[in-house]
Amino acid sequence: MAREGAKRSSPIASVLITNGDVDHTAGLLTLREKQNFELHATGGVHDIIAANPVFHVLDPNHVTKRKVGVGEPFKPVPGLTAELFSVPGKVPLYLETETVDVGEESEMTVGVKLTAHGKTLFYIPGCAHIPDSLKARIAEADALLFDGTIFVDEEMKNAGVGEKTGRRMGHMPISGEGGSLNAFDGAKIKQRVYIHINNTNPIWIDGSEEKKTVEAAGWQVAYDGMDLSL
Repeated sequence: MAREGAKRSSPIASVLITNGDVDHTAGLLTLREKQNFELHATGGVHDIIAANPVFHVLDPNHVTKRKVGVGEPFKPVPGLTAELFSVPGKVPLYLETETVDVGEESEMTVGVKLTAHGKTLFYIPGCAHIPDSLKARIAEADALLFDGTIFVDEEMKNAGVGEKTGRRMGHMPISGEGGSLNAFDGAKIKQRVYIHINNTNPIWIDGSEEKKTVEAAGWQVAYDGMDLSL
């Protein structure tokens, strides 16, 4: 809601970015109209943004850039505590060289723990695989929003829209050996939601066998405007 008398305004007070890929950073360009907000990210992701001149449209007189270290709790807005943690991933596609370390844990791909009013939600939109340490971290979460980019590893190839497998892109598949569908079995996670879903993924389609499969396993499929009650 715009402030009374304000010519340009936004209810967004704070933005948190978990990696430097285009689909995570491009939305910043829609917030360039000299509106005040804080931009939170790791030092590595801030460096990526600073190195691309297109992001100079974010007026430093209005956008306060805050570098956040992994494992350092902070408050992006009053009443909400956030903490970043590394998850297996890789550098953004446009920064890849001939040698790519897929699955490295660094500040270039992070998850977020969000805590408020005694409830905890984990947001992990990109994850190359699930180590035991990650399972332990989220074992009793009130909600988990997890990488649901692809249903099968070679989905992009099968659809004729790409040559790389999901794992090569830093995203584990939902189904198949080592997939995420049953990776958290035994954990006391109250709500499990797939997010960051590619348009080739059939879990988008109501009534599809793939969507029925994930719902039968206790997962929800995120959608625009979705509300979660914790």
